[in-house]
Amino acid sequence: MTGMLLAPRTTSDTFVSAARAAGVPAGRHAARADRERRLSADVVEALVEAGFSRALVPARHGGEPTDFATLTEAVAAVGEGCASAAWIGSLLAYTARFAAYLPAEAQAEIWADGPDSRLVSSLVSTAATARATDSGWHLSGTWTYASGVEFSDWALVMAMVPGADEKPQARFFAVPRSAYRIEETWDTVGMRATGSHTLVVDEVFVPTHRTCLMDDMFAGRGAVSDELRHSQPTFAVNGLTFAAPILGAARGALKLSARALAEKAARGNEPSETQRIAHARAAGEIDAAGLLLTRAAQSVDRAKATDDILVRNRRDCALATQLLVGAVGTLFRGGGTRSQSASDPLQRIWRDANSAASHMVLQFEPAALAFTRGPLDAARAEKSS
Repeated sequence: MTGMLLAPRTTSDTFVSAARAAGVPAGRHAARADRERRLSADVVEALVEAGFSRALVPARHGGEPTDFATLTEAVAAVGEGCASAAWIGSLLAYTARFAAYLPAEAQAEIWADGPDSRLVSSLVSTAATARATDSGWHLSGTWTYASGVEFSDWALVMAMVPGADEKPQARFFAVPRSAYRIEETWDTVGMRATGSHTLVVDEVFVPTHRTCLMDDMFAGRGAVSDELRHSQPTFAVNGLTFAAPILGAARGALKLSARALAEKAARGNEPSETQRIAHARAAGEIDAAGLLLTRAAQSVDRAKATDDILVRNRRDCALATQLLVGAVGTLFRGGGTRSQSASDPLQRIWRDANSAASHMVLQFEPAALAFTRGPLDAARAEKSS
């Protein structure tokens, strides 16, 4: 446990400013983190000190009243320096939101030392079993892609269990750091510094109060907290979790491109019209993506998401991701041979953006089908009536 009690922050500007400050060491260490496949302890501590781990913690446990729009900008601010650091910062916040659906006793244990516990989660298991007892479950399994697991205090993992009617249902289990080990399996083309290794649990007892149904979490019901941000359906907000780091990375790429064009002009070698047009197009696409994500975040800051808002947010986060990846690709190609160098930061951003965009939550096709399902179902119902 970190055990750190930080000074409270009450304004969105303060959080974003703190996040931007955390992005400085993150950017300074980004190349090394990429090579070593992990963030430095100093960068992780900077994310915690900025307020990411407590951003969506229930107020009763010392959490800040952070809204989704502010969190999106804060994550993007870090992402301008390092996409992997932004990814970890985002997941520190959003995994704490998951923990708000656990019973009150479990929350008291997780945040016993303050709101800055470092939580990780994984829904992806190749082999997970949970055997029921009178007072809990005996849990075993391996869970992949547990981003930030090397610095974690607790983990939330999913396993299928028999429901009341014997049909399988997904249940989340909270396990402390002493109950799991780490297998280093993360060695990828991009987002290398997220350290998204495999988490292993070997026959650990999990009391009932440290579990909750995933259906309740995904539907935004059953949270002990009555705060609006803890009642939102998962699909209304989880695209923001993974798109915001890409937004920051794209903004970082745009700054690199602008600097390169300016330096070229200063040397008396005017950038070509093609280069300038490509830069302008990328800038517009990045701005458009940012507006889509801001609207998605603000919609769930105002009220409980309706089905229409849920599918629109899912669509917009996926579409924004496509715009951002396209913009980064344009800037990368515009950098010419220089950008191909292994030491050039633009190639790392290009790798990170493409890797992050492969997350299943950010795929446009399923989001588009979900968006069109409602109107089509209504049309069919009207025709049959």
